[in-house]
Amino acid sequence: MAWSEALEFVGAGIERLVATHGRDVVGTFGGGGLTNEAAYALGKFTRVVLGSRHIDYNGRFCMASAATALQQTFGIDRGLPFPLEDLAGAEVVLLVGANPAETMPPLMQYLDRQKARGGSLIVVDPRRTPTADAATLHLQPTPGTDVALANGLLYLLLRRSALDRAFIDARTTGFEAVRRLVQQYWPDRVERITGVSVAALERAAEVLAQAKTLILLTARGIEQSTHGVEAVLAFANVSLALGQVGRASAGFGCLTGQGNGQGGREHGQKADQLPGYRKLSDPDHRAAVARVWGISADALPPPGPPALDLFEGIGTAGGVRALLVFGSNLVVSAPNAQRTLAALGRLELLVVCDAFLSDTAKLADLVLPVCHFSEHEGSLTNLEGRLLWRRQVAPPPPDVRTDLEILALLAARLGSPNAISRDPEETFAELARASSGGPADYAGFDYGRLRAGQELFWPCPSADHAGTPRLFAETFPTPDGRARFSAVEYRESSERTDEAFPYFLTTGRLLAHYQTATQTSRVPTLARAEPVSFVALHPVLAATLKVHDGDFLRVRSRYGEVVLPVRITATLRPDTVFVPFHFGGPARANLLTSGLVDPVSKIPEFKLAAVNLEPVRLSPDQGPGRRATS
Repeated sequence: MAWSEALEFVGAGIERLVATHGRDVVGTFGGGGLTNEAAYALGKFTRVVLGSRHIDYNGRFCMASAATALQQTFGIDRGLPFPLEDLAGAEVVLLVGANPAETMPPLMQYLDRQKARGGSLIVVDPRRTPTADAATLHLQPTPGTDVALANGLLYLLLRRSALDRAFIDARTTGFEAVRRLVQQYWPDRVERITGVSVAALERAAEVLAQAKTLILLTARGIEQSTHGVEAVLAFANVSLALGQVGRASAGFGCLTGQGNGQGGREHGQKADQLPGYRKLSDPDHRAAVARVWGISADALPPPGPPALDLFEGIGTAGGVRALLVFGSNLVVSAPNAQRTLAALGRLELLVVCDAFLSDTAKLADLVLPVCHFSEHEGSLTNLEGRLLWRRQVAPPPPDVRTDLEILALLAARLGSPNAISRDPEETFAELARASSGGPADYAGFDYGRLRAGQELFWPCPSADHAGTPRLFAETFPTPDGRARFSAVEYRESSERTDEAFPYFLTTGRLLAHYQTATQTSRVPTLARAEPVSFVALHPVLAATLKVHDGDFLRVRSRYGEVVLPVRITATLRPDTVFVPFHFGGPARANLLTSGLVDPVSKIPEFKLAAVNLEPVRLSPDQGPGRRATS
């Protein structure tokens, strides 16, 4: 099919559905791998060209809890409010639910230097990961008990009189409510809840109490939870109480998981946001962006539903019937995979824009081939809030378009030929204007500064501004300039073990693969390193089930089941099993996850499901734990 035919197919399909059901009938779904320019253009395309409120992106599955908690505590969401270099100088680093040795290997150089200088590394993780192996101290809690652990550590720090009362009084609010709350988290109780021994709790508290500089980082391990926001808030309380914020080699941050996970959520892909981290619900924010776009603020649609609500609404009154997907593989990455498949099956038009034929693309009515990351120019924003230039290193194949070109062509077909620029530099200049004055202010950035290799950290309000590598030195971007403590009580997870489902399941990444393995599964060396999925379990549990390495287990949750080969490892708790989430087909980890969400961030519960385990007799070549080719 020629591009002219493809554009006519999509355009005619959208027009037909809009004529029958209204403008909100069309939705878009983006990804944290899009450039800043593409993310910005997708948000503008959805709200201006389509006039639809239905847009979200796969960062809803990744950073939503962290973003919500950072905004609530500090008034701004920048994953790290300090440069990565600060990690090397910190006396103590506390990683909670993070395994950068496998998920972000370049970060380990800073932790290696930190340890070489005599620093301490504390890792909180239900698994003994390679990162935990490198730690001075590893705390191995029961999945889903992170709030109790954080409150218990703060109780012990209070008892040691280790808090920075001058910082608390001068620069924060809400501490007294937190102080009263944590009195309920004495060590014996926290041990019963979390499984972390009193001795280990005391040792961790002593290391934290003595630290002159402490960096505390959270990641998906505690954030992808129905209590994800509360868990981040509880650990942020620890940093604030110790006064470990806003100084060199000290601070609180959340590790970003995708290539443009930070920039991707700043400029309009998220259901409730406009460029520059402005809010669709704020009249002043709407007006500021509308002026740049040359439309009335009233013409902007209201905030849309978050990802899972968007999917649930497919085919219903007021829901979408057409979906355009850019750089996301929902069939593998979304929770409760059977429900996701059913939702996508209700669509009347599914268009997927991708460089590869993913599991989701295989279901599409039309796949539009887009450039690979190396085949077009653009910018990314890393977890430090640092702008990066990605130059084009190779020409794309014939008849392959960039995301910007596809959006511009579709906009023209739908009657808005000047709405979207195909040129990344021109698009970025517009993005900078649209973000001016917003929390994520890019007004002072341009391609000239990028190409010159300048280190550019937002906010940067003007061309003569040097940018802001380190936030919070003097004030916080809150109405009163103070950071906020949040009194968060531990609540049991909605996913509880019982007689029918006696074990915990957690999911995560492997070193050899990335996300849904759409690209890494095509690299022979990586595919050979981890060719199939598996279920990992402790030797004690393996002995109880009478299974050995390479045997097969049926892993069943309340939502679905998979059959996977066994991998026995002492790195897990005896009550917990692990399944990597990279694999598609019948090996999808998300066949087992619930689709329950955090009530505030709407992030799904990926890290915890109750399961039962049943040995299955299969030969190795019958096993369904295959590598996805998506």
